[in-house]
Amino acid sequence: MPYTAEVSRANPSCFLFLIDQSGSMSDPFGAGEASKTKAQGVADAINKLLQNLVIKCAKSEGVRDYYQVGVLGYGAQVASAFGGQLSGRDLVPISEIGASPARMDLRTKKVEDGAGGLVDQPIKFPIWFEPTASGGTPMCQALARAKTLIEGWLSQHPTCFPPIVINITDGESTDGDPNSAASGLRELTSQDGNVLLFNVHLSSQQATPITFPDSDVALPDQFAKLLFSMSSPLPSYMRNAAQQEGFPVSESTRGFAFNADVVAVIQFLDIGTRPSNLR
Repeated sequence: MPYTAEVSRANPSCFLFLIDQSGSMSDPFGAGEASKTKAQGVADAINKLLQNLVIKCAKSEGVRDYYQVGVLGYGAQVASAFGGQLSGRDLVPISEIGASPARMDLRTKKVEDGAGGLVDQPIKFPIWFEPTASGGTPMCQALARAKTLIEGWLSQHPTCFPPIVINITDGESTDGDPNSAASGLRELTSQDGNVLLFNVHLSSQQATPITFPDSDVALPDQFAKLLFSMSSPLPSYMRNAAQQEGFPVSESTRGFAFNADVVAVIQFLDIGTRPSNLR
């Protein structure tokens, strides 16, 4: 059975996020997030995910390098989207990510006040990735760059749990049909299975969100259908995780979300980045 390799310091895995940074990412989310742009929402989701990955890998002696992680932005250019000390880096060990946020933001969260109510508590929120919205949507170039990075990773880690690539976009590719580039990326393999490519479509339509579908029948346009077809089927352990979160799944379910809001993006990323066997 594929997708069962142990994820360990001796046999780490890899996450690569492809983030649409085109001009239209300055538009508001279509569902319930009018005060926040798509670029801001995605930045919040990725920064939260990075924080959670650091926590997940933290042990008494420090952060263990179970993963290397990359964030590749594509808009006015295709380049690493990390800021601060990690600027320009492609795939970075999770321990270095934990040690090197670009800055700390002061935010608030609701906590119980002990008397049945809630109060705002200030918290420090690490920022590795800033919202950006400029230029076109060179998705083919981004997928080609991802393929180069993942090929290099696999040559050094042939027995790894297969790398997971998550593409987050709100628009059609402006540099050609991305289907071929996506197929080339999905065809890369470790000894444990094919690379997994998942897609999140941040549509501006006031359409019903759809997460983890098993067909494209309910998707409203050709671009959503294209992104669905570009997405890998969920491995069985991810289907189980999605089912536990209340999503109806089948063996045809793919790693795709349409018209997701910030909460749905975070939930999608959480399920899509859960390892099957972390040691």
